[in-house]
Amino acid sequence: MDLGLKGRTVIVCAASKGLGRACAEALAAEGVALVLNARSKDALEQTATEIAATYGVTVTPVAADIGSADGRAAVLAACPAPDILINNAGGPPPGKLKTWSEEDWVQALAGNLRAPAAMIAAVLDGMAARGFGRIVNITSSVVRHPIDMQGLSAAARAGLHGLVSTLVRDHVGRNVTINNILPGPFATDRLISNFTFRAKQQGISPEQALAARRAELPAGRFGDPKELGQLCAFLCSANAGYISGQSILIDGGAHPQIL
Repeated sequence: MDLGLKGRTVIVCAASKGLGRACAEALAAEGVALVLNARSKDALEQTATEIAATYGVTVTPVAADIGSADGRAAVLAACPAPDILINNAGGPPPGKLKTWSEEDWVQALAGNLRAPAAMIAAVLDGMAARGFGRIVNITSSVVRHPIDMQGLSAAARAGLHGLVSTLVRDHVGRNVTINNILPGPFATDRLISNFTFRAKQQGISPEQALAARRAELPAGRFGDPKELGQLCAFLCSANAGYISGQSILIDGGAHPQIL
């Protein structure tokens, strides 16, 4: 399927690995020009080089903390008028309400609420004026189905979902859509980090914790980041202009849904 994206410009945040990279690769396959952001310069530049070589597209890496105003300014200076914005950021640390410090709260809200909100604010009017725009926020299934130890993530990301719900109706008529993807358990470094924490709490190895979780899943496996990347690419496509304001759970049936 031709997604009608060739020649478009795209910003992908937290794109050096995991779900962000998967989104970048799926979009690169459609012939877009990419501006990739992540904090780790070496990993980001390697990813940018590999994507450019594989897909033959222009890839500009911008190593910066998207949670800071300076980081966002650097990304927008590299791509002031994107056609597509993929908001993504690493989740905050697991734990319990009493264990999170003031700094934990500041970082969680900065990365998972304030940063995507500020990026949306910076690009939304330009997209509307040009008559095309796609914004996809990669959040988490914890927004729909809270998980013990992930309350900080749920709190910050739920705020973004609430904000999006106030924006979609004013912009979909100008061919600008805003959607959220809610990933469940995917085979990423973030998953391993979370289960390493859980393993310590339970007194077992990370491998045992991962195996136990995998056995619980209806699909019998963790998600492949490429699967999420393809979903993201479709939501960004010219064919998806009638899909907006949606929060799409992609978790292999891990959580029961009311259809």
